[in-house]
Amino acid sequence: MKTGVETATAPPSYSEGTVFKILGAVSVSHFLNDMLQSLILAIYPLLKSSFHLSFAQIGLITLTYQVTASMLQPLVGLYTDRHPVPYSLSLGMGSTLAGLFVLALAPSYTILLLGASLVGAGSSVFHPESSRVARMASGGRYGLAQSIFQVGGNSGTAVGPLLAAWIILPKGRGELVWFSGAAAIAMVVLWRVGAWYKSRQTRVKKTSAAPAPNREPTHAVAFPMLILLILMFSKFVYLTSLNSYFTFYLMHKFNLSIKAAQIHLFLFLFAVAAGTLLGGPIGDRIGRKRVIWGSILGAAPFTLILPYVGLALTGVLTVVIGLILSSAFSAILVYAQELLPGKVGMVSGLFFGLAFGIAGTGAAVLGKVADARGIDYVYWLCSFLPLLGLFAAFLPDFGPSPVRSLKAAAKQTASQPQTG
Repeated sequence: MKTGVETATAPPSYSEGTVFKILGAVSVSHFLNDMLQSLILAIYPLLKSSFHLSFAQIGLITLTYQVTASMLQPLVGLYTDRHPVPYSLSLGMGSTLAGLFVLALAPSYTILLLGASLVGAGSSVFHPESSRVARMASGGRYGLAQSIFQVGGNSGTAVGPLLAAWIILPKGRGELVWFSGAAAIAMVVLWRVGAWYKSRQTRVKKTSAAPAPNREPTHAVAFPMLILLILMFSKFVYLTSLNSYFTFYLMHKFNLSIKAAQIHLFLFLFAVAAGTLLGGPIGDRIGRKRVIWGSILGAAPFTLILPYVGLALTGVLTVVIGLILSSAFSAILVYAQELLPGKVGMVSGLFFGLAFGIAGTGAAVLGKVADARGIDYVYWLCSFLPLLGLFAAFLPDFGPSPVRSLKAAAKQTASQPQTG
């Protein structure tokens, strides 16, 4: 007879290990998806001159895209939690492909809005379902899986404007059609991912019955979710202040050229991508709450001094802020999935949708603040946002990733003496 912890062996989904091939596929697809979406913002100067648009009309394009993406994502996730649709990933990318063609060839402003809504609809399918696939392929390393998935999107967002500056802006809006090839490649990759997803459905259903770590009862979920929403607000409003207005801030305060300011923005976005990759695996090791707390509140000292430093330190600080602040989202998303087990699609759709919605709304509000009080005031005001990270103290602490605990227990069992 063996002594020790008999139930310590990891469930099948853990013991099979992390499927890096699938995680790489969804990360590359995320890169292509978000790169294509970022082209919408990058071609605004062309759209404004071609269609003689006002800033309000430009804002309506953003609103159409953001609302379509943010409103549909939770609904898509809720539906696919109950009725999995493995090949919906490829179909969603098809909607993005159609949207690119419409934006490239649209003869009128109304058709432009249709193109933006098609791209938003593609995003609403892609994000919750890809996040589900990442969790399925995680082997229990949920934070690592989400970080690999999300770093693709952040990298694509960083690269998209550079490609637009080199290819589309010099040659015209019609060049957008050539980027549809990236969407077609992503459709093929995601079709293969869908086949893997379908083959794993039965096994995932079986392993979902395995004993799970203790979690808060359903009636106690509301308060932690409220805390997560406050933290999301802090993170994404501050990030959108840099995404949307950092180049204007640099040009106003330090008299930089547009090109020099764009280089600083690219460095910040690159830091965001790197920070995203770090946050998930660190959360697997030390626990999500510690990463969330350290990521948001830890950025506060740097954001608070940013408005008062020169150009060199501004560049350094924004890279540090990007690294620290971006590490939170993977941990927040996995934490929310653990709060609501069995609702991966709905939770992923809700939080990705909130990210879109908070960023879009925040950009609009901060734009009005900048018009009324000046761009310097925006960064003074936003510098206090990371202090909301103090609310992370009220989150229940789930500890490190379950797979780490299970493996540790299994190792302990193996080291126990055997009798009989």
